[in-house]
Amino acid sequence: MNNRFIRAAVWAVVSSLILFATFKHFDGRDKEAGFVPIAYSELLDEIKAKHIKEAKIEGNYLMAVTKEGKKVKATVSFHDRGLVRDLIDNSVKFDFKAPEEPSFLYQIFISWFPMLILIGVWIFIMRQMQGGGKGGAFSFGKSKARMIDDKSNTVTFADVAGCDEAKDEVAEVVDFLKDPNKFQKLGGRIPRGLLLVGPPGTGKTLLARAIAGEAKVPFFSISGSDFVEMFVGVGASRVRDMFENAKKHSPCIIFIDEIDAVGRHRGAGMGGGNDEREQTLNQLLVEMDGFEPNSGTIVVAATNRADVLDKALLRPGRFDRQVSVSLPDIRGREQILNVHMRKVPIAPDVKSDIIARGTPGFSGADLANLVNEAALFAARRNKRLVEMQDFEDAKDKVYMGPERKSMVMREEERLNTAYHESGHAVVAKLLPHADPVHKVTIMPRGYALGVTWQLPEHDAVTKYKTKMLEEIAILFAGRIAEEVFMNQMSTGASNDFDRATKLARAMVTRYGMSESMGTMVYEDNEHDAFFGRMSTKSVSEATQQKVDTEIRNIIDTQYALSRKLIEDNRDKVEKMARTLMEWETLDADQVTDIMEDREPRPPKDGVPVRKTPGTPTGITPTSAPARA
Repeated sequence: MNNRFIRAAVWAVVSSLILFATFKHFDGRDKEAGFVPIAYSELLDEIKAKHIKEAKIEGNYLMAVTKEGKKVKATVSFHDRGLVRDLIDNSVKFDFKAPEEPSFLYQIFISWFPMLILIGVWIFIMRQMQGGGKGGAFSFGKSKARMIDDKSNTVTFADVAGCDEAKDEVAEVVDFLKDPNKFQKLGGRIPRGLLLVGPPGTGKTLLARAIAGEAKVPFFSISGSDFVEMFVGVGASRVRDMFENAKKHSPCIIFIDEIDAVGRHRGAGMGGGNDEREQTLNQLLVEMDGFEPNSGTIVVAATNRADVLDKALLRPGRFDRQVSVSLPDIRGREQILNVHMRKVPIAPDVKSDIIARGTPGFSGADLANLVNEAALFAARRNKRLVEMQDFEDAKDKVYMGPERKSMVMREEERLNTAYHESGHAVVAKLLPHADPVHKVTIMPRGYALGVTWQLPEHDAVTKYKTKMLEEIAILFAGRIAEEVFMNQMSTGASNDFDRATKLARAMVTRYGMSESMGTMVYEDNEHDAFFGRMSTKSVSEATQQKVDTEIRNIIDTQYALSRKLIEDNRDKVEKMARTLMEWETLDADQVTDIMEDREPRPPKDGVPVRKTPGTPTGITPTSAPARA
């Protein structure tokens, strides 16, 4: 309140000085109002013609009034000594008036005005550098933490889904904040700090707010980058101020997002241990476990780079406990979808379990974005409810980008893509361990001209040899269908070949799934070769040739299996390709109808069907991978 009063008083004084100078400047101008300027020679002619009644000389101006009452003025020169004689000879009543001296305050204002401008500019720059925080340039060391009181924070554990293990880990923190005597009477000490570790978008910030919401305590939120400034000592001062404010509202929770911005290993940057970031970290270490206990204040931090944090920050007494907030599994994704679907009107045909199966690897933020995209699709189609088709289109857009409706393909290219995707789908339906086919489409999206979706019935924690071999056969089915039905090869299978080769190599060199090569690792690498990372050879040239031969055998065997399945089911591939040319997209039920020799049921109402005109273009087909 005092700071506000001081700032208001300063600005009031400055405004008064500006208004005073302005009024003083225009006050003299008002006195000259009504006088018409004329040339000095004309004024002399009027005087000699005895038309002037009276005059007044003020500064460099001669202001006169004619006998008719007309007011005129002219600029005169002090060197004209005959002017006074002319006025006397022509009986003109005149007077002299010395120019007014500016007031003392006016002189001070004029002399200090440039300095005041510089001070104002400096204050503005400092406020911008400090982010416009409270107190502006006079509060560098003040904390930027935003406090959410217990009444404003409505987030609870019911709003957090997909991380049940993490919620169990932090549940006792909530119990401590509600009833600390329950733990203290037995000599127990609650963790002073919780470090939430996990990929981006998994809900670490939401979980921290839920802890405060469940415990009904204030919640201080700040980012790690808010501590570090260009001035040495500012970050440490902000840490002290933040903990002082937290003690006043104890018990409470301090949440530091992206703590790796300030908590990295000391001694790794320029300036040794004296730079601003390391001083800020030192102060944070002292406040968390220093000479003064912070009873009732629990620090919760979030990061996705726990490996770069300083060891002193992770020791017991500071961040006692690390809570892993990982990507949700299929059940967790379903729970997260149900939480976000409460905010939008959902049609009865929407099944969250099917959407969860089709979104492996999605974080909580990704699923929230998926629900939002589905709602936008429904709004663009003037629907009152968000339907399953909207979620399907939203999922395709998130995975591969928007539909390329403006892309014009030749009929031959569309037919080639239809056979390619039909080959993937038919082989996937015939192999016993393959994931179910969810959808087949030849609608261009992103870099893909078509896609065959396979939705796993559950999240795959472990890969098995039988299923990996079938995946290789499915990947080759697209190219084989092109060869059998189109008698040609295209570049659309390049991504399929790349994935199949990496998978076969991983089976031989990493997973010990080759009978001839045995259970030996033939590539040293910190990462998994299945995901395409760089690998390092640790075997002789002769052994490497055997490895290449075994990889070649796996690929050739699965290629032959896939070709036999397609040639034995030519009618199904042709029927599926013709249907794709007509409807462009087939769902799981339509694919099943074709595989069981039934006429595929027509598309559902509201499902858009686009027929691309056969106008020739120079577009080269891009990758059309089978997605699992």
